[in-house]
Amino acid sequence: MTKPAVSLVAVPGRRAATIDLAKDLERRGFGGIYFPSLGEAMSLAAVIARETSRIPLGTTVQPIYLRHPADFAASANFVHELSGGRFVFGIGVTHGPVHQRLGVRPGKPLSDIRDFVAQVRAAAQTFELPPIVLATLRRRMVELASEIAEGCVWANGARSHMAASLSYVPAEKRGDHAFFIGNMIPTCISDDVNAAAAVMRRTLTGYVLLPNYRNYWIEAGYVEEMRAIEGAQQAGDLARIPSLMSDRWLRDVTLFGPARDVREGWEAWLAAGVRTPILVPSSAAGGQMKAFEELIEAFA
Repeated sequence: MTKPAVSLVAVPGRRAATIDLAKDLERRGFGGIYFPSLGEAMSLAAVIARETSRIPLGTTVQPIYLRHPADFAASANFVHELSGGRFVFGIGVTHGPVHQRLGVRPGKPLSDIRDFVAQVRAAAQTFELPPIVLATLRRRMVELASEIAEGCVWANGARSHMAASLSYVPAEKRGDHAFFIGNMIPTCISDDVNAAAAVMRRTLTGYVLLPNYRNYWIEAGYVEEMRAIEGAQQAGDLARIPSLMSDRWLRDVTLFGPARDVREGWEAWLAAGVRTPILVPSSAAGGQMKAFEELIEAFA
């Protein structure tokens, strides 16, 4: 892989431009395009599968509660066929705020995922499914991905903790390039390091408010930061939270600063055992399209 994979979202009013961007990313040799839960990811994947011919594609965290498993199976097969086998179907239980917005009352994450995967496969008796990849954070979900799926993908993983996380994947799967290992990495490219860091802190504010993420980062060694953030949240002092995100933690979880630093950071993620680091670009000087301009220039 000579260029990174990227995360791409199509927002209303800019979907045609997003599809054109995907085609440009393929022409420029980027390593993959992956779609998070924002927007209509399966539809976007289907269109881009048709409009491209070589670049790997996938969802990262399609919430399993959005559709019936049989409907998801049919959609996944559709994109799998259109892409010529370039698609991976990444799924997850997502987070409490999303459940509340959807009016979902989930069960236990591990059993819900296990049941969902079994139902998707049962629905696909007459057609072929793409590889199924589980959204993971901590040990038990990583082990489940190794047992029932064809890969695992983190979001906002800590690079220093990745060796420990990957130790829960059997050695034969770690050595098998067909087993997907990815991580979504918030990224901001700017010569103004402080401005880029501020963007990353804003980006991650919502995540540090979630107990499951805090528990993961505590496990990764960031006890002081996460306890302080938890205290500020309980006190209703949300304005303090960005200042409680240490530089050490931010550099472990995100990529930011000049293009050279981001390129070196991406290479460090590859060296850490993540075969598909997925850069999630933001910009200190504009929106998503500006962020991609900066990313494309950085990896030209």
